[in-house]
Amino acid sequence: MGDDSEWMKLPIDQKCEHKVWKARLNGYEEALKLFKRIEDEKSPEWGKYLGLLKKFVTDSNAVAQLKGLEAALAYIENAHVAGKTSGEVVSGVVSKVFNQPKARAKELGSDICLMYMEIERAEVVQDELIKGLDNKNPKIVVTCIETLRKALSEFGSKIITLKPVVKVLPKQFESREKAVRDEAKLLAVEIYKWIRDALRPPLQGINSVQLKELEEEWVKLPTAAPKQSRFLRSQQALKAKFEQQQAAGGDEADGDKDDEPAPQVDPYELLEAVEILSKLPKDFYDKIEAKKWQERKEALEAVETLAKNPKLENGDFGDLVRALRKVIGKDANVMLVTLAAKCVAGLAAGLRKKFGTYAGHVVPTILEKFKEKKPQVVQALQEAIDAIFLTTNLQNISEDVLGVMDNKNPSIKQQASLFLARSFRHCTQATLPKSMLKAFCPAFLKQVNDSAPEVRDAAYEALGTAMKVVGEKAVNPFLADLDKLKLDKIKESADKVELPGKKGGGGGVGAEKKAPAAKAAPPAVAPARSSGPPKKAPAAKLGGPPKKGKPASAPSAKGKKCPETKEFVETEISIEVCEERSATVLPASCMQLLDSANWKERLASMEEFQKAVEQMDKSEMPCQALVRMLAKKPGWKETNFQVMQMKLHIVGLIAQKGSFSKTSAFVVLDGLVDKIGDVKCGGKAKEGLTATAEACSLPWTAEQVVSMVFAQKNPKNQAETLNWLANAMKEFGFAGINVKGFINNVKTALGATNPAVRTAAITLLGVMYLYMGAPLRMFFEDEKPALLKQIDDEFEKMQGQSPPTAFRGARKGGAEEDGEEADEQEEDGGGAPDVMDLLPRTDISDKITQDMVDKVGDKNWKIRKEGLDEVAAVISEAKFIQPSIGELPMALKGRLNDSNKILVQQTLTILQQIAVAMGPALKQHVKNLGMPIITVLGDGKTNVRAAAMTTLQAWVEQTGMKDWLEGEDLSEELKRENPFLRQEVLGWLAEKLPAMRTVPSDLMLCVPYLYSCLEDRNGDVRKKAQDALPIFMMHLGYEKMLKATGKLKPASKEPVSALLEKARAVMPAKLAPPPGKAGAAKSVSGGAPAAKSALSKAKPKPVIDDYDDDDDDDEPEPETKIKKVVKPGAAKKGVLGKKAPVTKATAKDEEDRSGVIFILLPNGKEQRIKEEKGLKVLKWNFNTPRDEYVDQLKTQMSTCFARWLQDELFHASDFQRQVKAIGVMGERMEDELEGTVSCLDLILKWFTLRFFETNSTVLMKVLEYLKLLFPTLSRENYHLNEYEASSFIPYLILKVGESKDVVRKDVRAILTMLCKVYPASKVFPFLMDGTKSKNSKQRAECLEELGCLIENYGMNVCQPTPAKSMKEIAVHIGDRDNSVRNAALNTVLAVYNVCGDQVYKLIGNLSEKEMSMLEERVKRFAKKTPAAAPQPAKQAAERERPQREHPSNPNATFMRKPAQQPQEDVPNKLNQARAQNAVREHSHPSIPKEFQLDLDMIENDHTRVSELPDLVQHKLDELLEPIMMPEPKIRSVSPHFDDLHNSTASTINFVISQVASGDINTSIQALAQIDEVLRQEDKAEAMSGHIDQFLIATFMQLRLIYNTHMADDRLDKKDIFKLYSCIIGNMLSLFSMESLAREASMGVLKDLMHGLITLMLDARVEDIEDGQQLIRSVNLLVVRVLEKSDQTNILSALLVLLQDSLTTSSGSPMFSELVMKCLWRMIRFLPETINSINLDRILLDVHNFMKVFPKEKLKQLKSDVPHRTLKTLLHTLCKLTGAKILDHMSMIENKNDSELEAHLRRVVKHSGNFSGMKSDRGTEKGQDDRMSKAKVSDILSEIFKKIGSKENTKEGLTELYEYKQKYSDADLEPFLRNTSQFFQSYVERGLRMIESEREGKGRIQPSSTVIPQHGLDSGSVPLNGEEMKPAVYYERLKILRQRQGLENNSRQAQLLQQEEGDSGPMRPIASLLSKPSVASSTDMLQSKLSQLKESRESHFQQEQSHSHSPTRCSSPSANLDDLKKRLERIKSNRQ
Repeated sequence: MGDDSEWMKLPIDQKCEHKVWKARLNGYEEALKLFKRIEDEKSPEWGKYLGLLKKFVTDSNAVAQLKGLEAALAYIENAHVAGKTSGEVVSGVVSKVFNQPKARAKELGSDICLMYMEIERAEVVQDELIKGLDNKNPKIVVTCIETLRKALSEFGSKIITLKPVVKVLPKQFESREKAVRDEAKLLAVEIYKWIRDALRPPLQGINSVQLKELEEEWVKLPTAAPKQSRFLRSQQALKAKFEQQQAAGGDEADGDKDDEPAPQVDPYELLEAVEILSKLPKDFYDKIEAKKWQERKEALEAVETLAKNPKLENGDFGDLVRALRKVIGKDANVMLVTLAAKCVAGLAAGLRKKFGTYAGHVVPTILEKFKEKKPQVVQALQEAIDAIFLTTNLQNISEDVLGVMDNKNPSIKQQASLFLARSFRHCTQATLPKSMLKAFCPAFLKQVNDSAPEVRDAAYEALGTAMKVVGEKAVNPFLADLDKLKLDKIKESADKVELPGKKGGGGGVGAEKKAPAAKAAPPAVAPARSSGPPKKAPAAKLGGPPKKGKPASAPSAKGKKCPETKEFVETEISIEVCEERSATVLPASCMQLLDSANWKERLASMEEFQKAVEQMDKSEMPCQALVRMLAKKPGWKETNFQVMQMKLHIVGLIAQKGSFSKTSAFVVLDGLVDKIGDVKCGGKAKEGLTATAEACSLPWTAEQVVSMVFAQKNPKNQAETLNWLANAMKEFGFAGINVKGFINNVKTALGATNPAVRTAAITLLGVMYLYMGAPLRMFFEDEKPALLKQIDDEFEKMQGQSPPTAFRGARKGGAEEDGEEADEQEEDGGGAPDVMDLLPRTDISDKITQDMVDKVGDKNWKIRKEGLDEVAAVISEAKFIQPSIGELPMALKGRLNDSNKILVQQTLTILQQIAVAMGPALKQHVKNLGMPIITVLGDGKTNVRAAAMTTLQAWVEQTGMKDWLEGEDLSEELKRENPFLRQEVLGWLAEKLPAMRTVPSDLMLCVPYLYSCLEDRNGDVRKKAQDALPIFMMHLGYEKMLKATGKLKPASKEPVSALLEKARAVMPAKLAPPPGKAGAAKSVSGGAPAAKSALSKAKPKPVIDDYDDDDDDDEPEPETKIKKVVKPGAAKKGVLGKKAPVTKATAKDEEDRSGVIFILLPNGKEQRIKEEKGLKVLKWNFNTPRDEYVDQLKTQMSTCFARWLQDELFHASDFQRQVKAIGVMGERMEDELEGTVSCLDLILKWFTLRFFETNSTVLMKVLEYLKLLFPTLSRENYHLNEYEASSFIPYLILKVGESKDVVRKDVRAILTMLCKVYPASKVFPFLMDGTKSKNSKQRAECLEELGCLIENYGMNVCQPTPAKSMKEIAVHIGDRDNSVRNAALNTVLAVYNVCGDQVYKLIGNLSEKEMSMLEERVKRFAKKTPAAAPQPAKQAAERERPQREHPSNPNATFMRKPAQQPQEDVPNKLNQARAQNAVREHSHPSIPKEFQLDLDMIENDHTRVSELPDLVQHKLDELLEPIMMPEPKIRSVSPHFDDLHNSTASTINFVISQVASGDINTSIQALAQIDEVLRQEDKAEAMSGHIDQFLIATFMQLRLIYNTHMADDRLDKKDIFKLYSCIIGNMLSLFSMESLAREASMGVLKDLMHGLITLMLDARVEDIEDGQQLIRSVNLLVVRVLEKSDQTNILSALLVLLQDSLTTSSGSPMFSELVMKCLWRMIRFLPETINSINLDRILLDVHNFMKVFPKEKLKQLKSDVPHRTLKTLLHTLCKLTGAKILDHMSMIENKNDSELEAHLRRVVKHSGNFSGMKSDRGTEKGQDDRMSKAKVSDILSEIFKKIGSKENTKEGLTELYEYKQKYSDADLEPFLRNTSQFFQSYVERGLRMIESEREGKGRIQPSSTVIPQHGLDSGSVPLNGEEMKPAVYYERLKILRQRQGLENNSRQAQLLQQEEGDSGPMRPIASLLSKPSVASSTDMLQSKLSQLKESRESHFQQEQSHSHSPTRCSSPSANLDDLKKRLERIKSNRQ
């Protein structure tokens, strides 16, 4: 009892693990009660038992274990955290419970397993149970099987994954234990209930007796599908529904409906794949080629046996398939053909989608082989081709099938049609789109009229099957020309067809109309994705008409209330019948006089004819009879023009009023065309043609008319016909026009001798251009340049115009076409996408000879290269090719893994060519040729990978992404553990996937490899994987991806899950399907009533919005978008019907607009901030705004903006509406200020969207509004919050780099105002981010603005610290762009003016060159206040101040200079601005400057200035004299500047002249002297100005060596080598100095590169000893020249050099190749150098190049590399600059003559909007902010570590003080809590000391008037305690003199006067240049000249405003002690 009492007192959890079993039993009982009692599933109590739960179920005592199991079950059922224990507990249950004899224990164990499944842990439980099946104890195995069976029975096959269960099931049937076999049998029966026959294949291997028993059991099962009876926690809605059904008696229909979408299990998925390639006989490939048929048969039988495996493992089957194809195609033995066909069928069935790669190779061969008559061969071929079809899709093989549809052999035609019929059965409405029907139906219609009955029957069957699948309505438009008999046969065939998956096949075609749409939908889900969106996407891409027809499809469906009215068709009737019918409607006299010889009688007859026609009713009018009467003799040969006019007029009347058929039209068209050119009758003829076109459709009429007129030779008729057609197109619209039919005739017209015909043809092309856009030009690229120019001029006229509204042709269109057909018609005729289909494509399969393929695969790389060259030539010559390219894919695939990387790159280039040439049909080659491109992404060489990525992008551009994601190919690529491949592929997917609306389900296969990439050893791979994670999640969903982690190892699962959580937070929103398309689909399926209701409700705005949404997806350019939207109403008949509602709506809107525009919501803004912080909405942070951001903003605005205002702001087509809306907001700002403030975040966000558009009108209006807004907010004392600022300021700063001056000026003004409503210190980091932009204007402007902030607000604005900020700013002093350099120097100068010499410490180390630039700037422009005239300066400042404060004049601030200001004025303007700011700051004491010397205040304290002149005059006279003193750090420039310059220059000139000497030794000596100068940095600048001269001498010497010295055998080659070495050494030294290298001009660089490349190619150099070394040095030099020279000059030089080399026929091809390699290198670095390049010059050079080498001539060159080089250069420039590239053609005299402009426009059009690259800053900033917040504790920990260490304690305290100043609310308590009292007081004391120290220094400021900046560096002892050097004292003294206006200005003025009176040019002024400099006296010779000029002007201006005083010329005292005393005296007097 004593023992009991001990454990009785223990808590429950301790009892549960007590060593006494009774204690444990008691613990379990109490735990069970506790678990049932706890109501909160998230109670902390549950956590105590997490670690104990396994012990509950594995207790060694059977009694306790039983109770433990009950407690565990209760815990799992109620605890939220129970899922974490699933693995260990189920494992314990399997090993320790399932082997118990007690049934209750097993039952509880099984219940625990099922409960874990219920709480979403099914996978873990299933894995543990399957592991249990391997246990040696049969009891455990039996219970595991039983538990699996129960789980499947209750949860169903959706929750229980059957594949692993089925995999282990056959093994259980082999068990020796009967109990196991019986349980396995029960499990097999249960599985069969769920998956039916899919279970049969995996169990085929078990004992036949067992299989028979199973079959018997399976037969007994009910046919109804089982239902899930137990549900997961996440399925509670389903559970409630199920219980409801049970209560209602189990509604079967509902149940069926619910279960219908349940995925059917594919038996194939349950099978294990078998690897067969390794099992092929070793001599298979020899035997298959053997002469004896028996050996070939043996080889095939071996393959057949292996191919019978139902599932095959993927591998490279290319060789095997080729061997089988050869047998099928060429083997004479039909038995072997049959055998090979069976093998192919087996492979296709076993590999499924993976066989799709080879489908394109085998299908054509099989189709050709159908000529065999033997049934067994035909049957085998049918089985093979049917199996192949299931591995690919109809689109991929359509070309091959269509190719044999008109074969001469009827068997082939028959079998092709039958194959299509069988294939159609596997299609749905989605996978058999109209585009496919459009391709196949014409071929079937030909076969329907074939002479062979079997061919006709096959065609009927195929058409019938198509009709059954897609419905009669979809097929009928293609069968319009068939007679009723044939149509009935097709319908009869359709009735007979039974589709797989449909129970009743005989419902008839009519019944199919509604049923298939609904019933076929579920199975069509997957295939729909394969053809839905991609089909639409291309239509949207090229813009214009295709979309415009879509909304019109709904209105056009209005006519569908009545039965369909088909086109009026009539047969031709005889003349006798015509006369009879005419006589019934025409007067007798009229009939008699029709052919009278007297023209007056004929005229009278015509008048009667006309009256009769006018009075006739449509139903009575025999049109054909009447027109035949008109055509009766004399008919169209009528000689009298009056009669003829009447006749033509009557034709028009008949066509308009009657049922005018094409048969009737044929009668009149000849006459109309004949008279169209007649002066008198032409007008009437055109009217007749128009009427005919209205009756019979314009496309048909136009085709007939054009073919007729060009059969004639009359140029007048031809010209007028083309003019009529151009006008008709405008009137009727472009729908249905057969462009291809016209092109040849238009080309004929363009080549006509008659100018009128040519002009008419060009006018017609202009009209067609309106509808088709740029692709139209492709048809005419082969025309002569002069003609092409005329065409381009016409196209240019049409640019920017939208197609006119069609007003004819709607009458018939509305009645004859339903919505779907209208859509189809638009696609047929209106769209640019069709242009790609219309392009004449060449079939190159016959040119890809076997010899060429063999060459490509040859062992010798040179022959392989030759083969590839031939292939490239064939493709280049063909331009546009058909997809059939023979055996080329396999040959090229082999070259992609060639050991020679040059050939790999060449192959990739060819594949790019193929992509462009083949167009969208490239899709069928994705699997066999596209996927190997991805493999190349794993190559070790960067250039190869880059080429592969370029190729891949080119392919994807043509094919879209869907085909790449289908199947396992992509996942197989990711499976390769190649870091390069993985990072490239993941980066590519992350780029492409966000733009997709849907993705194939196969993307899920990539997820396991994505997870493995997250843990890859390579950091880049991990980074790319993390970037791709949210993108995958966007498409697959978080749940699916989390579920996929279940298969990871436990160690990997946790980190991957954590990354998934992170990715979930940043997951982008998925693109919604475009509303326009959804709407169209609904209207089609909904039939007439739906269409009608849609019409009645429709308002114009939503329609336009739909268009806009569609267009936004594919057309990034807003202007294009606006054009496109203009015409939606024009399509068909919607125009008139829409006008009334529009006016009504606008009237209503006007009424609504009187109310408030902003709706005040309490806490609306706070709620939005909270949502964004909680990541409930997207954070406003993007590079370019995606649709989801726009939608989110619309949603947020809808609650607080007036509806009409929101509609206007987001108006799709009319930017003027947006401008007006902004105007209204501006007008009502004062009235609705509270509302404006409450919606300010949304207003600013809307403005950011406008910043990404190119419409300058809207942009200027936005800036105007902002200039009103911020001052208003400032007056109201409103301050922006972080949320508003971070979502607006980064995007505003983007516009500071705008190319337009007016925009930049406004943005700078707004930034100034912004600092009044948002702290300048917080604006500062945004501007710092702006300095990292690639846009040089933006960098410069941001730096200027930073200077303003520092000037106005002091150093406190510099965030995070002044030192860090200044270092980043100082980096830009070395920028390539001059304006950026100047801006950076000005900003540092502003800092210098604030804190003096301390600036040098802040900026850190600079290069000597940059430091000298800075010091020069400081010396020249450091702040001065002239004492002689303080008042004018002050008055000027007072005048400027109000301007500065006024928002509309931003240019008065510091460094805000207008763009057009002359450079010479800058110094004076800057000084004025600084003076103004200094005075203004003095008047604004509110600016905080606690921690710095207010030097400006000291400087401008004019109250004591009057004391100082006395001091100077009476005590310091001698100090005013110029002191010439040598300084240790800096030397003055000699006063004899010009003499020195002249002597140096003449010496250099002399030495350079010797470089070109014919004597080698003289040249070497001269080069050695120059080398000495170049190697010393302080002397090298002396070469400035002589660079061109030196380079000319150098390449003259190179030419001399090449032509003379090398040919002279008497000369020692070692001397020549030495001379070469000297030249190259000099060049390397020169081109290592960028400042000198940039002086080289274009012409000199061209000659230099010519000399260097010639030297590299000189074979004689290799014969010299160390020749190879020399060539390597030249190579290095060339690279250096390319990098260091002025980028514009070198690029220009290379282009001219390339042009010259290609022009010269005698030149070496290697020379051109090397020049192009240099160009490629330059192109590669363009992203970094683009800002420093003069694009105008480069484009001029390209233009000149293209004039010499037009496109055609360039393509005729032996190599296509020049063409590609030029294209790549232009493409890269376009990519980097976007549409702005077109603004850089100013130097081209006649742009219209230039091929370049057209090319650039094409590239720009297709490359989309480039502005996205500008906004990365915002993202980085946001991330930095987040990171800084996340690491606060880390920063403080680091600071306290420093305080705690002896060495760094002072530094730590300083950092802590600064940290507290920055974050006043920082909580230090957690860090001080655990430290000693002594440490805490030490820290507090240290902080107080620092505070008092800094405040003390701050207090010195106001009490003193002038403190020399160099003397008081804040926070440091002067010069760190070192002894002051004399130079420093002098420097300080000089500054004091400057500050008090005591510079010898009067002396300088006097010197100026002397200069004016004296002829000695600039010597007196030279003494003014004695400014400190780092370099030697010869430094910066060139820059000094410009300084002289500036100094002269500045002193001239000063002369006008200062009085003269006597000049002091005496020399200064050298007594240093005296100097020190004087300085101290000045300081004490100042204090």
